[in-house]
Formats: sequence, C-alpha cells, structure tokens
Amino acid sequence: MTGAKPVVIYPPDEEGGRRVRVNGEILGRAFSLQDIARFMQQAGLQGWDEMDVVRSTLIEWRGGGPGVWRH
Repeated sequence: MTGAKPVVIYPPDEEGGRRVRVNGEILGRAFSLQDIARFMQQAGLQGWDEMDVVRSTLIEWRGGGPGVWRH
C-alpha cells in the first residue's frame, strides 16, 4: 500500500479554484468547502458537509489546507 489518499485537492489556481480528484478522476474545480462536499456526495459519500471535508483523513490538501482559496 502506497499511503496515497483517495481524494486530492490541488492548490488554488489564479481564479481561486482548486481541482478535485477522487480515486484518480478529476471531478472538477471547487471554489469553496461546500463545492468539495458536493463532489464528495457525487462520489458516494452522501450526507457530507463542510465540516466533514475539513476533518476528513481521506483528503490530501496540496498547496494549503481547507482555508486556502487564493493563489
């Protein structure tokens, strides 16, 4: 096992969006924790909200944690 996490949130781009990858597939760009929660729900984690995103150990944050939305 490589220790890789199934969800990767990439650093913010020039517009403040962060790419979201789940299980190797880019699902889109998030501009808020609420957007990430929606992506997680689409991936099958029903009922997830912003606090679940912040606390999750499934997520690897690159280029800053859940409070970073500026390039």
